[in-house]
Amino acid sequence: MSKATTALILGDLQNDFIHPEGAYGKAGQSAPDIAALPARLAPLVKLARERGILTVATLFTFVPGRGGEPIISAHLKQLRPFLKKGDFAPGSWGQQLVDELAPADLNVEKIAFSAFYMSRLEWVLRKSGIEHLYFTGIVTNGGVASTVRDAHVREFHCTVVADGCAAFSRELHEAAITGVQPVAQVITVADAMAAFAAL
Repeated sequence: MSKATTALILGDLQNDFIHPEGAYGKAGQSAPDIAALPARLAPLVKLARERGILTVATLFTFVPGRGGEPIISAHLKQLRPFLKKGDFAPGSWGQQLVDELAPADLNVEKIAFSAFYMSRLEWVLRKSGIEHLYFTGIVTNGGVASTVRDAHVREFHCTVVADGCAAFSRELHEAAITGVQPVAQVITVADAMAAFAAL
């Protein structure tokens, strides 16, 4: 592993998910562990920049359809009925990486749990010479776990930064971390910082 072949994935750490004025915040959809992530991850992101390690933000996005109405999958509309036109819109404030972690070297729009599904993520990583992925973000049992498994199938070396991820409950988070252990190494933010400093 080297700096040139390593990337830090910032999964869905966006204003509409995390900021109090974002779509989820306004709807009262938050959790303390999720809210704590930007401050916890800021030192790791800063170190990655200093060490020349690629930072990649995956940005959940609602593609505007007819009349600008967002294309929202039926299951998500049922789970999150508060989502509306303008939320997670391409180029909007809500879609963007939270200020505490911005800017990422690369931003990749995603439309499903896995950031690899119908996106340019794999192309960007291959063109950048990346082989090792360190995963952070939300939610552990959704976007993080799905993207990790997809990365494993694509033969990337996967490391999950457990306390750099969060879900809407601690139980869901811990179950998801246990679930990815067959396909990824699991470490802490402190471990990741030590690994980045050594590269």
